[in-house]
Amino acid sequence: MSKPRNLFLAALSFAALSAGAVSAEVVGKVGVDWIGNDIIVEAVSDPEVKGVTCHVTYFDRSLIDRFKNGNWFEDPSNNSIACRQTGPIEIGNIDLSKDGSEVFRQGMSLIWKTLVVNRIYDKANDTLIYLAHSRELTDGSAKMSISTIPLYGQNVTWTNGKP
Repeated sequence: MSKPRNLFLAALSFAALSAGAVSAEVVGKVGVDWIGNDIIVEAVSDPEVKGVTCHVTYFDRSLIDRFKNGNWFEDPSNNSIACRQTGPIEIGNIDLSKDGSEVFRQGMSLIWKTLVVNRIYDKANDTLIYLAHSRELTDGSAKMSISTIPLYGQNVTWTNGKP
């Protein structure tokens, strides 16, 4: 690749990572070995769905592991998600398409990999689906995790009326 193209891709990736992302709060950090690798647990609130909190986990590589293995700028794509009702549910202006919308994203490498959480509304089953996956600039990853919030029988407020 040419240097201008690499710079353009880097700038584009940075802009995508910093635009409109919801922040997460680290609520847990579990050490998994003696060289400093950790599993991080973050709480993510959906900005358009009040009363739902998702807990996302991911692997955070230590500097020793990065030095030992040589791939400095990358963390594994392994992640997990669990979402639950944590208060009265109030649904704002959500995307009702099959693609849903991105709720959260966080860089997992310098510029190439991003952990993403998407929300999809399953109208037929009256359920919110949260999908955690890794988005990579060059190669996609098949590693994913989902969690669902069934709305059936719940007292749910839709600010724009239930679809």
